[in-house]
Amino acid sequence: MTALVSLHNSLFSKVDQASDILTPTLARLVFAAVLLFYYWNSAMLKIDGSIFSPSAGAFGQMFPKAAEAVLYDVTQLTIFQRLVIFAGTVAEFVLPPLIVIGLFTRLTALAMIGFVFVQTLVDVTGHGVALGSLFDNTLTLIDQRTMWVFLLLVLVFKGAGPLSLDRLLKLS
Repeated sequence: MTALVSLHNSLFSKVDQASDILTPTLARLVFAAVLLFYYWNSAMLKIDGSIFSPSAGAFGQMFPKAAEAVLYDVTQLTIFQRLVIFAGTVAEFVLPPLIVIGLFTRLTALAMIGFVFVQTLVDVTGHGVALGSLFDNTLTLIDQRTMWVFLLLVLVFKGAGPLSLDRLLKLS
């Protein structure tokens, strides 16, 4: 039994050493595979020719009830709504690529967690999407967003890993 425990500990000590390299790098790769284009496509729906010209899609995505009330007429956007749409669009264009290249990764992952929280709030309160609940054996919005946040928390805690601009610039 002692030999088995020793073999186990020897083997998994090497896995632990490799995890410092693999975990954050794979987290960024998974983010790129699953969420990069999701956010990029979402950002593209928000612009109408330029980032300073919000589309009816942006109005409907971010302020669904207000947009519906004015028949999606973007000329009816308030200054506050324009600023929120601009900030959200910039976030969707800038934050995901920063995570993928591993630049300011911990801070960017925290910002993305905040973005996911706001996005979820809009989905539930504005679009009427059911949040669902954890541990109920169904895939719901809360399940999906929990996985996204967990992935981002890996980057907050572990950093970007060795194959990143953070490491090159000695930021982590």
